[in-house]
Amino acid sequence: MKLDRPVLQVALDFENLSRALQAAKEAIEGGADWVEAGTPLVKSEGLDAVRELKRAFPNHRIVADLKVMDTGAFEVEIAAKAGADIVTVLGAADDDTIADAVRGGEKYGAEIVVDLLNVADPLAKAKRAAELGAGAVCWHVGIDMQMAGKTPFEELEGLARASPIPVAVAGGLNSETVAQATRAGAQILIVGGAITKSPDVTEATRRIRQAMTTQTEMATELFHRVSEADIRRAFLKVSTPNISDALQRKGAVHGLLPHHKDPSFRMAGPAITVVTRDGDWAKPVEAIDRAGPGDVIVVDAGSGTTAVWGELASWSAHTRKVSGVVIDGAARDIDAILEIGFPVFSRFISPNAGEPKGHGEIGVEVTVGGQRVRPGDWIVGDLSGLVVVPRERAKEIANRSLDVLEHENRVREEIQRGSTLGQVQKLERWERVG
Repeated sequence: MKLDRPVLQVALDFENLSRALQAAKEAIEGGADWVEAGTPLVKSEGLDAVRELKRAFPNHRIVADLKVMDTGAFEVEIAAKAGADIVTVLGAADDDTIADAVRGGEKYGAEIVVDLLNVADPLAKAKRAAELGAGAVCWHVGIDMQMAGKTPFEELEGLARASPIPVAVAGGLNSETVAQATRAGAQILIVGGAITKSPDVTEATRRIRQAMTTQTEMATELFHRVSEADIRRAFLKVSTPNISDALQRKGAVHGLLPHHKDPSFRMAGPAITVVTRDGDWAKPVEAIDRAGPGDVIVVDAGSGTTAVWGELASWSAHTRKVSGVVIDGAARDIDAILEIGFPVFSRFISPNAGEPKGHGEIGVEVTVGGQRVRPGDWIVGDLSGLVVVPRERAKEIANRSLDVLEHENRVREEIQRGSTLGQVQKLERWERVG
């Protein structure tokens, strides 16, 4: 494979061909070189996706991301006959499969890219792929791996320097990181979401092309993978529905309502858990002294109707920079709490307060609104409600929530152009059969 300059390949990981074709058109207008029928698109639409892309863009190389694992020549043949110029084969496949795919590609006019996804020794596999006749290899960090915060850059430069054939790179690239990848020696830059999830695909592609050409990072607020240090910032960018979607429609706290006069408010932080009795406000108030900046106090008051929280507790928590309080029970002084601007969620509002008897515990597992909450689990709240994110999955779910938000941004743009949600998603087609 001979490349005279770095190539920008747009990965179309859609489930519906109509959306993929529109995104491809806009990406080409912005400067994309190659068009990839992504694995989800091929699985959803079959090789008709490749046929339609080739028909629509005959002057551009079409990549069929089949991730072939067996029957190399046969799968390459049917992809090539559908119009694929390039077909991907998994590096985890047997050498005979890769060699067979290469032979099939030679016969039907398609080149082979060996995908190094999860390959233990990528350089050794790259050298072997070259010996077997592959045109390029792809250093690939998969989407699920990206959600855990992994990036392709640790090994990219060494691989690109030593590989005898061109190296493609895929793994959450955006207008900032394509410059880094180009400097590291990657010759094929595969960009998916940073293009296809953008409301303006053409402009997003143009910026990425410019970053590649100048090898200069171009800042972007979206399409990042967050680290542990950025979890709070990520959760404050997204909505609780975004997070619920990222949790596969789980994690919602039921029956607790927000008290805040700013409709755009967000609350996010690790839980300081409290269990108490109806009306006993001693432990909830003591928890304020245990909480640190950014924490969320979570009180299991047994769904009681006597207040365990009010104005003075809110002032105390606010001055210690606590993010908010969640009470499966009652709160009072709501007018004053609204003026403070301190986020409070409660099941009930009641003027009646109990007494500080001191029953209960701090720092134990509790249940609020039907959800189990452990100390350190992340609590996120807004006007739509509350979700609980298990502490061990916080970074992953932060990344997945951002991904949901980015997808919604593109769908919103398509609706605003005159489509409808049902038309964009082709709901009737995807209704469950049987």
